[in-house]
Amino acid sequence: MLKRYFPILEWAPKYSSRTFVNDLTVAAIVTIMLIPQSLAYALVAGLPPEIGLYASMAPLVLYAVFGTSRALAVGPVAVASLMTAAAAETLASQGTPEYLGAAVALAMVSGLMLIAMGLLRLGFLANFLSHPVISGFIMASGLQIAAGQLAPALGIHAKGETFFELVIALGRNARSINIYTAAIGIASLIFLFWVRSKLKPLARRFGISEKAADLLAKVGPVAAIAATTAIVWGFGLSSRGVSIVGTVPKGLPKLALPPLDLHLWTKILVPALLISIVGYVESISVALTLAAKKRQRVDPDQELIALGAANIGAAVSGGFPVTGGFARSVVNYEAGAETPAAGAFTAAGIALATMFLTPLLYFLPNATLAATIVVAVLSLVDPKALKRVFVYSKADFAAMVTTILATLAEGVEIGLIAGVALAVFLHLYSTSKPHVAVVGQIPGTATFRNIKRHTAVTTPEILSLRVDESLYFPNARFLEDLINGSVAANPEIRHVILECPAVNTIDASALESLEAINTRLGGITFHLSEVKGPIMDRLKRSHFLNELTGGVHLRHYDAVASINSDLVVRTLNAERVEEPVA
Repeated sequence: MLKRYFPILEWAPKYSSRTFVNDLTVAAIVTIMLIPQSLAYALVAGLPPEIGLYASMAPLVLYAVFGTSRALAVGPVAVASLMTAAAAETLASQGTPEYLGAAVALAMVSGLMLIAMGLLRLGFLANFLSHPVISGFIMASGLQIAAGQLAPALGIHAKGETFFELVIALGRNARSINIYTAAIGIASLIFLFWVRSKLKPLARRFGISEKAADLLAKVGPVAAIAATTAIVWGFGLSSRGVSIVGTVPKGLPKLALPPLDLHLWTKILVPALLISIVGYVESISVALTLAAKKRQRVDPDQELIALGAANIGAAVSGGFPVTGGFARSVVNYEAGAETPAAGAFTAAGIALATMFLTPLLYFLPNATLAATIVVAVLSLVDPKALKRVFVYSKADFAAMVTTILATLAEGVEIGLIAGVALAVFLHLYSTSKPHVAVVGQIPGTATFRNIKRHTAVTTPEILSLRVDESLYFPNARFLEDLINGSVAANPEIRHVILECPAVNTIDASALESLEAINTRLGGITFHLSEVKGPIMDRLKRSHFLNELTGGVHLRHYDAVASINSDLVVRTLNAERVEEPVA
C-alpha cells in the first residue's frame, strides 16, 4: 500500500551510483533548458519572472516522491500559464498582490482536486476531452499566446483577452514599435527558428552525435538570452526604451499558504478544474508515450495524486499551476533519465540558479523571452491535423473547429467548454441513430453479413437485424421505430432476430423498448442472438426473458436454423462466393 502511494519506495532502495551520475547529468541539461522557460511562462501567466523559478522547484521534488513516470518533467507550461492568466485577470489586475494570490490559489485548488480525483480513481474523467478537442484547444492557445507575445517582442503596448482583441490591438499600435526592442525580438525569433530547424543538421555535419546535436538545439534559447542580455547591458539599451526583466529577487521562495479566502476559492473552482483536467491529459499522454518506449509502467490514478502534490508544492512556495511538459520530458528521456530523482536534481539546479544567478538576469530583455515563447508555442500549431481530422470524421472536425474558434474569440475557458459540450452532443446524436444492418447468410459459410455489402441469402419470413451500437436511452426509441416500420412495410415477416455482437450495454430505457417490441409484434416471434454474457446476466434479473416470444441464441446461425434449418444448411453447403474485402 505504501509503495502504491509512494512510488519512491519502489526505486529508491535500488538506487546506485551509476544511476545517480546519469540522473545528475540529465538534471544539468534540463536545468539549463528550464530556466528560460520558467521565466518566460511566468510572463505568459502575467506574473513576475521569479514566480516561474519558484514553480520549478518544490513541484519537481514532490513529483519525484509521488510520480510513477521515470521521464516526465513537471513545471510551468504554455497552456496552463495562459489558463492561469485568463482566470486571474477576471479577479484582479496584473502586478497586484491580489493577482498573484489568485494564481497561487489556483495552484492549491487544482492540486487538491487532482489528489481527490486520484484517491477516488477518477482518471477516466479526462476521457471526456476527445483528442480533436484537446488538439484544437492547444492550437488555439498556441496562437493566442504567440499573438500576446508579439507585443513585447516588438516593443508595442497591446492588451486583449482574446486572440482577435490582441490582433486588433497590435494593428492599432503598430506605429509605436520600439526599433531597438523590435531588432532584438526579430533577431531572437530568427535565431531560435534557425536553432530549432537547422542547428541539429549542422552539428551532425561536424561529427557531433545525434543525441548531443538534438540536446544542443533544445538549449539554444540560453544562447539567445546570454547574447541579448550582454547587448542590452553593453549598449545601454534599457535607457532607449528596451524593456528588461530588471531585479529578480535573490534566494529561495518563502513557504506560505495561499490566500484562504472562501469567496476567492469559489470563483476559481471552474478554472481550477479545467486546468487540472487539461494538465492531466497533457501529462499522462506524455508519460504513457515515453514509458511505452522503455516498457515501463505508469499508473494513471497515481499520476493524478503526483500532479496534485506538485501543484500544492507550487502553491505553498509561491508558484502557479504546473503540469508535465512535453519538450522537457522528451529531453529528460533522450538524455537518459533513469528515475524521477532527475527531476529533484533539476529542482536543486533551479534553486542554485535562484540563489546565485538572478543578478545576471537584470538586463535580460523581455523581447527575448517573448521570442522564446513564440517559437515554443508555434510548435503546438499543427494545421495538417485539421485536414487529417476532416478527412476521417466530420463530427470530430466540427468539434475541433468549434474549439479553435471559440477559444480565439471568447477565451480559453469558453473555448474548452464549447468544444467538450459539442463533442459530447455529437456523440449522443450519432449513437441516437446507430447503424443497423439487415444481414443474410454468406453462401458456403455460417457467417451473416450486411446484405448491402455482400452477396448474402435471406428469406422474406425472417428479418435479421444487426445493431452496431450499445442500446441506451438516446437510441432506444430509434430501434423500436425501425423494427415497427420494417414489419409494417413487409407483411411476409414472421420472425425478427436482433443480432447483438456490438451491444455492450442495455440500460433500463432500452430494456423497456425491447419489451415494447416483443409485445407489439403480436404473432411475430422476437429473437436475440450473440448476446454478451454481462448483458445476459442483467437480462436474467428482469422479466424480459420469461416473456420473450422467441429465444436467445449463441450464434445468429443457430437463431435462423431454429426457424428454417433447411435454408441455412443449403446455404452452408452452397458454393462459396468470393467477396471483396469490406
